[in-house]
Amino acid sequence: MSDKLQQIRKRIDVLDKRLVKLLSGRARLAQSIGRLKKGVAYRPEREAQVLRGILAENRGPLPDAALARLFTEIISACRALEDSMTVAYLGPPGTFSQEAAVKQFGGLTALAPCGSIDEVFRQVETGAAGYGVVPVENSTEGAIGRTLDLLLSTPAMICGEVMLPVRQCLMSRSGRLGEIRKLYSHAQSFSQCQQWLARNLPRAGRVAVVSNAEAARLAARERAAAAIGPRTAAALYGLKLLARNIEDEGKNTTRFLVIAEHDAAPSGRDKTSLVMSTRNVPGAMHELLTPLAANGVSMTRLESRPSRTGLWEYVFYVDIEGHQQDANVARAFAELKQKASLLKILGSYPAAVA
Repeated sequence: MSDKLQQIRKRIDVLDKRLVKLLSGRARLAQSIGRLKKGVAYRPEREAQVLRGILAENRGPLPDAALARLFTEIISACRALEDSMTVAYLGPPGTFSQEAAVKQFGGLTALAPCGSIDEVFRQVETGAAGYGVVPVENSTEGAIGRTLDLLLSTPAMICGEVMLPVRQCLMSRSGRLGEIRKLYSHAQSFSQCQQWLARNLPRAGRVAVVSNAEAARLAARERAAAAIGPRTAAALYGLKLLARNIEDEGKNTTRFLVIAEHDAAPSGRDKTSLVMSTRNVPGAMHELLTPLAANGVSMTRLESRPSRTGLWEYVFYVDIEGHQQDANVARAFAELKQKASLLKILGSYPAAVA
């Protein structure tokens, strides 16, 4: 072993010891904060501000995504010293929803898998879980209608969002592509991988199941079967990876919402979600959106859904930039209340950090 290599390793050892002392000091400060605020440990606006500040200081060589993940785990460990909390997500273990929950809350947070999006909402509404993570839209396949419908009726609010790059993997028991005769996956994953499947497995039968984790469980029982899903599912169910990143769109991303009994305080870079409706008359929609434009509020998303209260009546889900406490947003909402037949603020929350 060269002297230079030994010197570098000694420097790493010194830095590691310094990191331990610094992390212990941070943890003690987190405990002090927990004793002072005597309330909910998770503050989405504060955690977003911390992560943004860390990334602003990053000069490499670690990429922003890696640094954000590291500090999310540090925050998760410190938060656990303040208070315990449970996060419900659309299960079972091994789904992209679980990955989103871990990305947002860290690996030391207790996670509760649920069998449906409805159950995630119920866990939060009854207090069985402090928070829930639900998918709301995919960049390839569009909106998740059930989540939108439940947001209209629930007392829960949106307090955060997670942007998760979706990396689809093909996995099987045998690890041999030529042996595959049957494919299990969620219907959306099949849609996201159509071109790859047409080129590589054109004759394999496709069976849509309730989740990617269920697909992996079924594939683990059949030698000639494979599953499509996240890499974590392969590890959970003892499968071998046949191919990675088989999604047709390289930027394929799913957006998840964090729901709770409360939304978030201003963080400095926020979004607000709302749902509204108006009379079915000419020009009504233009009139409804005018207060946003007139007050300089930028709209980032508009989605319509049947209202379920009458034939050909719709409600409109809108995401805007800014917090409802911002002066221009507050003015726009005051005007909207005079024009809309329905206006429900679903929550203000920090924009996804990384």
